[in-house]
Amino acid sequence: MSFLPSTSHKATLVGLIAPICWGMSVGLVRSITEQFGLAAGLTILYVSTCVFLFFFLGVPKLKAYPKKYLFLGLPMANVCSICFCLSLYLSDGGQQTVEVGMVNYLWPCLVVLFAVLFNGQKAKWWLAPGVIISFLGVMLVLGGDRGIQPAEIWSHVQQNPWSYVLAFCGAMAWAAYSNFTRAWSNGQNPTLIVFGIDTVIFASIWLAGFGDLSNASAMGWISVLVGGVAMGSSYAAWSYGVTKGNITILAIASYFTPVLSCLFATVWIGAELDGAFWQGVAVIVFGSLMCWSSTAMRK
Repeated sequence: MSFLPSTSHKATLVGLIAPICWGMSVGLVRSITEQFGLAAGLTILYVSTCVFLFFFLGVPKLKAYPKKYLFLGLPMANVCSICFCLSLYLSDGGQQTVEVGMVNYLWPCLVVLFAVLFNGQKAKWWLAPGVIISFLGVMLVLGGDRGIQPAEIWSHVQQNPWSYVLAFCGAMAWAAYSNFTRAWSNGQNPTLIVFGIDTVIFASIWLAGFGDLSNASAMGWISVLVGGVAMGSSYAAWSYGVTKGNITILAIASYFTPVLSCLFATVWIGAELDGAFWQGVAVIVFGSLMCWSSTAMRK
């Protein structure tokens, strides 16, 4: 009997790097866009990410990808990136930045839900309650000390609706991308292509006159360097993990990303999070774990 890990186990271990890096993304993206502006900041971030990925992954072979994946699957990752970054850029202050991040972190339960709906994954009956509980957790985060008061939560969201809507759209897009990658990628890792397209998009916006580097501080440049490595590692690790590893194990690990994100945000951007906020985060994680267990415990 061999004691060496199988390819699936290796891929799963690599994929586990992604949630750690994603936990850093909310604080880093917010810091970068504050320092450089949206287009300039993300162009610099994605260029640094592409350089890292080039040396890590090499040049992708486009002929190895099915056309339906190139034209339907990959764009979902770009939609996710744009929605996520815009939602953080439009958020008002550290507290709302983390709130928006928690809306985006509905994607773990949506990954499992989409796998059941579109990828033939079998699930137990408590998948639906798990999804509902995850959404209730987001409502607790948005409600704060007031708890789940729909009218007050709606009023709170209406203060900056685009930020929250974009965060949710990003979560939907990432869930779709994860399942398209599993079904259509032929085992290829498209991460460099995704970030290359993102770079072109934000560079075009920057060239149109949006973005200024004159006010950038040392903290801004540090955020870019850390962000490039973190984002490149996360996408590469996740794509490799969901393609060749155990997607349910990766899903359960990813469910703790909101906790890591909040911890990092309190340090990096000084977000002040009260007990009610952490209760909401715990409910999101619990609901996501229910979603995972509905597939993992299927016999």
